[in-house]
Amino acid sequence: VQLQASGGGLVQPGGSLRLSCAASGSIFSINVMGWYRQAPGKQRELVASITRDGSANYAGSVKGRFTVSRDNAKKTVYLQMSSLRPEDTAVYYCNAYILTNSRSAYHEYWGQGTLVIVSS
Repeated sequence: VQLQASGGGLVQPGGSLRLSCAASGSIFSINVMGWYRQAPGKQRELVASITRDGSANYAGSVKGRFTVSRDNAKKTVYLQMSSLRPEDTAVYYCNAYILTNSRSAYHEYWGQGTLVIVSS
């Protein structure tokens, strides 16, 4: 199983970016998918998560600015980021709880990270 994240880059304050993360491999079912971020010198923190039925949860610092969504058929989770601030600069990691067969348990998987830099 692999999670491939994409969409990071350099953006000016106030701008927008859309991150994508696609899961591939031997996947029976995907439960919660989400995004974390880690800024230099800081711990990794949850940004947003979304359940299979679309129920979303956000960190207070991004609520109203970021929107998480998913396409279950494509096994992909998205993070639409708007009104970006310099403090949003971080490596963003996607995360998913995946069942590889009907008899296994859900395991947590991580993507490789994509760098977002918010700077003028």
